[in-house]
Amino acid sequence: MSPIVTAILVASNLGLIFLLMTVPLGLRTVRLTRLVAMDRQRLWQALWPLGSDAGWSGEILSAEAPDGEGVARITLSWEGRDGKPIERKSRFEDVVEGSRFSMRVIEDTALDASFWKDFRETAELVSEGNSTRVTLSQTDRYRGVAFLVFRYFALRRELSKLQRWARTGKYRKGGWFEHPLSQVGFAGLSALILWPFFGLHFGGLALAAILTSVVALHELGHMAAFRLMGHNRARMIFIPLLGGIAIGGRPYDSRFEVAFVALMGAGFSAFLVPIAIAASTFAGAEGHRLAAALLATLAGFAALFNIANLVPVWKFDGGQVLRQICPGPVALALASFFLLSAFLAVGWQAGFSATFLLATGAVFSLLSLLTMSSGVKPRHELKPIRTIDRLAMAAALLAVFAIHGYGVLWASAQLI
Repeated sequence: MSPIVTAILVASNLGLIFLLMTVPLGLRTVRLTRLVAMDRQRLWQALWPLGSDAGWSGEILSAEAPDGEGVARITLSWEGRDGKPIERKSRFEDVVEGSRFSMRVIEDTALDASFWKDFRETAELVSEGNSTRVTLSQTDRYRGVAFLVFRYFALRRELSKLQRWARTGKYRKGGWFEHPLSQVGFAGLSALILWPFFGLHFGGLALAAILTSVVALHELGHMAAFRLMGHNRARMIFIPLLGGIAIGGRPYDSRFEVAFVALMGAGFSAFLVPIAIAASTFAGAEGHRLAAALLATLAGFAALFNIANLVPVWKFDGGQVLRQICPGPVALALASFFLLSAFLAVGWQAGFSATFLLATGAVFSLLSLLTMSSGVKPRHELKPIRTIDRLAMAAALLAVFAIHGYGVLWASAQLI
């Protein structure tokens, strides 16, 4: 890619990250309405957390009646970090039996109370003939549009499933968005979006497909780590142009778990890079030049993508690992400087210009600043990491970095 195209791609990603995770939006309300073919009183029993049909979706397992201050304890089906259902204390306000209620979350067993400080959820029911118009709204303070968009689609899905439940009496889990076929479609869309950056020809499409496959393999590494850490389920969400996200089945329980899951994205692909190098060398020796070039490209893309993820940016895998294994801010600063310097040194040896590398360092620093305030604080501190585990994760980080660094140097020697 030319420097101009590279700059456009980087600027686009930075702009998207700022828009999705950082831009301050203040208080915003997501409000959706739907006409449901069911009696208003029956729907009230489903939407009111203390109603007889409150478990219609399987989300609410039990709810204790409010005390004198209107506070109720609700047990949810979502798993907490200990594998037990999350419990939540909620305060009800503006309750009109059969018509409306508002709810604020005081605390729950998974997230810090600050997460719920500005959150307010409201349900309104109005009879229209034999049906009921249901209006659900959620108000919160947002930084970045990602969580706002998530809340919109979550409410939209809840209303759609409520309609289906009212019609059939059955609740169906899941939806089209997280279906494997949908994710394959998003991966294909991501490859098509990347295609013009590599040139609108067959070779450019092949490069876009290879890069998309590298992203998928990276996320598969995270998913495998989630399962090894005891998560009952793990899934991958493709975000066109930005890449993918692996999601576990419960919150993190320990600092070691955070570090292990973060490192396994690049660690899983570290097994692929030597195999791709060996296969490319073999294909070249047998005279299959095209196959050798494609395998070398796969090795180079996998190595470059994964070593870039190990850079100590706040939300990147490298930043996640270092924050868990470094015992203090001084050690974290030194380790971050060392890892970023090693990354730039690999880039220098691979033939990238000094100007490009300096710009890359500045971009990574900006990314760290953009994403450092985007985390969600858990209710309780994560379990501490043992010294032996710190050393093991540090050694694994260096080994994975070295493998991908060698892959970048080898691929650049073959292809550039």
